[in-house]
Amino acid sequence: MTLVLAAATSSVHETEKLVSFTLVQLVAILIAARLSGKVARLLGQPRVVGEIVGGLVLGPSLFGRLFPNQFDFVFKSISTVPMVILSQIGLALLMFQIGLEFDFSHLREKQTRAAVFSVSAAGIVLPLALGWLIGGWSHESLAPGINLLGYRLFLAVALSITAIPILGRIMMELGITKTRLGAIAITAAAMDDVTGWTLLAIVSALAASDFSMETFATQVGLLLAYLAICHFVFRPLLKRLVDKFMGTSEHLPHDLLATMITIVFISGLITYKLGVFTIFGGFIVGVMLHDHTRFVAAWKNAVSHFVTVFFLPIFFTFTGLRTNVHGLNSTMLWGWCLAIIAAATFGKFFGCSMAARF
Repeated sequence: MTLVLAAATSSVHETEKLVSFTLVQLVAILIAARLSGKVARLLGQPRVVGEIVGGLVLGPSLFGRLFPNQFDFVFKSISTVPMVILSQIGLALLMFQIGLEFDFSHLREKQTRAAVFSVSAAGIVLPLALGWLIGGWSHESLAPGINLLGYRLFLAVALSITAIPILGRIMMELGITKTRLGAIAITAAAMDDVTGWTLLAIVSALAASDFSMETFATQVGLLLAYLAICHFVFRPLLKRLVDKFMGTSEHLPHDLLATMITIVFISGLITYKLGVFTIFGGFIVGVMLHDHTRFVAAWKNAVSHFVTVFFLPIFFTFTGLRTNVHGLNSTMLWGWCLAIIAAATFGKFFGCSMAARF
């Protein structure tokens, strides 16, 4: 009996410790995110940029460097798992909101579709080529013990992937989600993201000598099939479901809110199983309902602000929080870092802008 009570007391203590330090971290992250976001807006930058910088300041790069004991107490007393889970849930809901926000009816125009495909292709091909070249030049300095082919492929794919959550959030702040430009940009970015993560899966399989053309073809085929089923089967059913729950109301019923969150998570599980990021499932569900005006307005009024104020800073600030620039401890490493950033920036900016212009 004594052992049982001791075990129960220990379990309660560990739970309380986990909850307490999670709350401490949340307080620090939310304060840093709000302050840095406001500074970014005063400087004419998107709030998301400020939130990432706030994470860098709060993380080992600055706060951890100047006050290591305090940093360890706040951020290393417990596992990072609670923050990772909260940030990923927030990201899934953000991707759902991004899907809801954009007006994809512009894609019915042939010229718009052509622009999407050309911008997406250029946004993949040029950064991929630059990453391949830099991989060859930097291999001797940065990764001499790693297989050359695997290293070059990994760097090439890393430069070609688009940060669609950041892009979507910036465009939402700029208020261009309903424009033709916004539809082209976010659709091209989504195609880049799917292509990039698929390529990364191939590179990982090649590096592990586990690549199978049959497995890859099956994965791509299943993903395309899921997208087709979502558009032609689930989309009309989902709209009917929303209409049934909402009736003539302009408000979001609790049952519908719970149902939609469940559907977003299930879709995320499906895309994860298909080899694409979990958060892409949320984006697909959002796209299916983007033209349901009443639902979009009701979601914004009931949920959107909480996601933006609570969940998103956790992800973006936590991203900066996990980055330690002190790993770049030599002039050579800083040089390669700047060269890779320059190649990634030039590849995306020049490739996409030229494709859009033509």
